Amino acid sequence: MSIIRNEQFPFILMVILTVAAIILFWPVMDMVLLGASLAIVLMPVFQRLLHYTRPVLSAALITIATFCAFAAVIGFTLYVFSSYSGTLTGMFSAIADWINNPATSFTVFGFPLNKAGMISLLNTGRLMFTGYEETLIANLSYILFKAFIFFFTLFILLLHGEELKRRIMEHMPDSLNSYVTRLSDVTVDTLYAIYVVQVAIAVLTFFIALPVFWLLGYGDIIFYAFFAAFCELVPILGSSIAFLLIGTYALVIGDIRGVLILFFLGYIVVSCMPEIFIRPVLVGRRVRIRPVIMFIGIVGGLLTMGLAGFVLGPVIVVLLITSYRMYVQDKKEQGAKEMPGES
Repeated sequence: MSIIRNEQFPFILMVILTVAAIILFWPVMDMVLLGASLAIVLMPVFQRLLHYTRPVLSAALITIATFCAFAAVIGFTLYVFSSYSGTLTGMFSAIADWINNPATSFTVFGFPLNKAGMISLLNTGRLMFTGYEETLIANLSYILFKAFIFFFTLFILLLHGEELKRRIMEHMPDSLNSYVTRLSDVTVDTLYAIYVVQVAIAVLTFFIALPVFWLLGYGDIIFYAFFAAFCELVPILGSSIAFLLIGTYALVIGDIRGVLILFFLGYIVVSCMPEIFIRPVLVGRRVRIRPVIMFIGIVGGLLTMGLAGFVLGPVIVVLLITSYRMYVQDKKEQGAKEMPGES
């Protein structure tokens, strides 16, 4: 028993120090975790490039390509929002005037809503979608620092990720090695599913939102569909934010037909159904986890850990269930081996 403890002590100490580091650097840990998860997803591309170039250049090329892709998406998004800033500004202004109107009363199920809180939420949305230039300038140093952490983590783990994994596995107790190997494989599958499904759901949102906004009849159909898809692409937002904003505007201008269209076709069909049915099924199918459990992991991760929880939530759920399955399987195999001896 003492030998086992001595073998496991370095590994246990490493785990404790890792957890302490995560807690200490939590304000930037979301970028570290996202960078690490993307490095895992892009590792096959890195391995393939090694046939043609050196590891440093391979990691640099992938990091630069990722940066260019992010820059292109962000630049195009800013261009679209700036081109239609008048549409969004008019929406926010109409909703703000409606909320501030003394004749407007907010009561839901008999409970009055706080107007100040609603104005605060509205101002947050205004800064995000129409006053993003002020937000970017005010937080530029912080944004650049977190971007640096993200891309630095991506580069370093592409370059040294396999070596780091090998060294950790070498110092890991033999009793845990097989478990960690199997958990590592299922983690990779989960991350692949998360990233691929996230992009796929955003693209799906754009196309199925087009007929909804055409039926709404407000014009700018492509922009509204892009707005919903952009919100869906950002995990902490979701397309429901877009339909809530436009639906509130429809209520303000007295378009009850528009409110019904945006609620039943927009919110329920375009926003909720992919999140409740399609995403958990696609993610869960690859890792053989029930969709309801995956849905809890995705939503719970976002609510408790923010952007990082979008990745960590499903991964933690998958690891817990997979660990339980491995434990049950090992117990069955151990029982099967003991049966002949008992007889």
